[in-house]
Amino acid sequence: MTTTKKPADLRSARWFAPDDLRSFGHRSRMMQLGYSEADFMGRPIIGILNTWSELNSCHSHFRERAADVKRGVLQAGGFPVELPSLSVDESFTKPTSMLYRNLLAIETEEQIRSHPLDGVVLMGGCDKTTPGLVMGALTAGVPMIYLPAGPMLRGNYAGQKLGSGSDAWKYWDERRAGNITEEQWQGLQGGIARSAGVCMTMGTASTMTAITDAMGLTLPGASSVPAVDSGHQRMAADCGRRIVDMVWEDLTPDRIVTEAAVRNAAIVAMATGCSTNAVVHLIAMARRAGVDLTLDDLDALGRTTPLVANVRPSGKDYLMEDFFYAGGLRALMKQIEDRLDLTAMTVTGKTMGENLEGAKVFNDDVIRPLSNPVYREGSLAVLRGNLCPDGAVIKPAACDPKYHVHEGPALVFDSYPEMKAAVDDENLDVTPDTVMVLRNAGPLGGPGFPEWGMLPIPKALIKQGHRDMLRISDARMSGTSYGACVLHVAPESYVGGPLALLKTGDIVRMDLPARRLDMLVDEAELEARRAAWKAPDPRFERGWGWMFSRHVTQADKGCDFDYLERGFGPAAGEPEIF
Repeated sequence: MTTTKKPADLRSARWFAPDDLRSFGHRSRMMQLGYSEADFMGRPIIGILNTWSELNSCHSHFRERAADVKRGVLQAGGFPVELPSLSVDESFTKPTSMLYRNLLAIETEEQIRSHPLDGVVLMGGCDKTTPGLVMGALTAGVPMIYLPAGPMLRGNYAGQKLGSGSDAWKYWDERRAGNITEEQWQGLQGGIARSAGVCMTMGTASTMTAITDAMGLTLPGASSVPAVDSGHQRMAADCGRRIVDMVWEDLTPDRIVTEAAVRNAAIVAMATGCSTNAVVHLIAMARRAGVDLTLDDLDALGRTTPLVANVRPSGKDYLMEDFFYAGGLRALMKQIEDRLDLTAMTVTGKTMGENLEGAKVFNDDVIRPLSNPVYREGSLAVLRGNLCPDGAVIKPAACDPKYHVHEGPALVFDSYPEMKAAVDDENLDVTPDTVMVLRNAGPLGGPGFPEWGMLPIPKALIKQGHRDMLRISDARMSGTSYGACVLHVAPESYVGGPLALLKTGDIVRMDLPARRLDMLVDEAELEARRAAWKAPDPRFERGWGWMFSRHVTQADKGCDFDYLERGFGPAAGEPEIF
């Protein structure tokens, strides 16, 4: 460890060291908590930002992991303090956890700025907690390390390996078709999520922790360790030990999250079969770090990065536990290291290349070689056209190839309840060529950009044996989902984007190789529809939703708040202490 700071240089010293009335008060209140000056004076004070909640099953083990982190901090000579943070859980939050990602980012930034913290350990994992915590910590600027929750154990029912999310969608369609009994459905319900931890598919949670790992913000390979593996406890303690050294080294996030680190993260995301949600979160994280990552950048990387992680939903056979046993993220990155910038700095104080030394693949069907990828191109593709001039996203490897070039009549729904009622009507006028469209489901229209984009296959088609069709929306889709779903249409229909002008019966054409999505409607007719369009009523009249509605950016810009982006103005400095 190269020490660049002395105890007097610590940020916390400005709270506790001066011989004045204010610092007397700070020291006195620490003593009120039962601590002596020997506990906190001259030691790095480490904030443990814990997103544990009794309504967040992904983080149900975080009480114990916080204790493991504290053990590591104390062993390294630091002083740990745990701060509860907003637990943006995916399972129970309505209308969508995405509505609150930026609230977690704001809370994280202000928790760090306003308290005597020299460094922080960020404890997250469930979908929005990773970007929310990282976005806030990047702006706050103190040394930080990310502790991923880890994936849960493989699901199991009647000898079948189950993947959370992916198999829920799959078997729900079978139940709607009458192929699943009530007893089987209950068995699936009890077997699909068997332990603490995030979804064990390569959904949004594992995608975002892998991105953070590849960005250099976790201990090497930490994102792959299963939540209930004893190695996860050891990793948590390692995080506590390492953050103390990072404080003395003054290893701040601006030295880690560079353009090279962001590019590494994007390439790794493509190679893993990442969630489409990665687009929104990675762009937002990059912009917080001052890196101008665009949809076009991601599409270019998607065209040249093969998918090598054979993990559901983009892969066919395996889950995150299998990925871990096959070598985990370090092994995958070793497979593609010639595409990465190995000089990028990481939280270890070493380069990415040094962190990957000795990494090996133990099952080359789970982590494929470049010569035998799951899919020749990466996980995501960005479409443009007169339906989405600012872009839309699709996951090519997760949809039926016959829809890669497709033309058909639109069936348009203005709300999720309208769509939900229609798809269960066995007399719905729909064919396999129909293009289902849901609008008013974007950042403002949803509200909050809900995961409604995997529109259910109409029951009429399910009973005919169909399991995929082209679907388009300005919503997001769960990272555990699959199918020919075009998402994140920008600008969204709620603000008058072209999707608002589409009518049932209009012909829609998608050409995935050409990256095009268009409605085949005459421009004069579109102008007439545009002139007749009326803005919908506001979704919120007060509170957080009101604030969100006035400041959230569109999907192609990451859905951060405009006043939090780097270009808006300098970040507030440390508060004055009087």
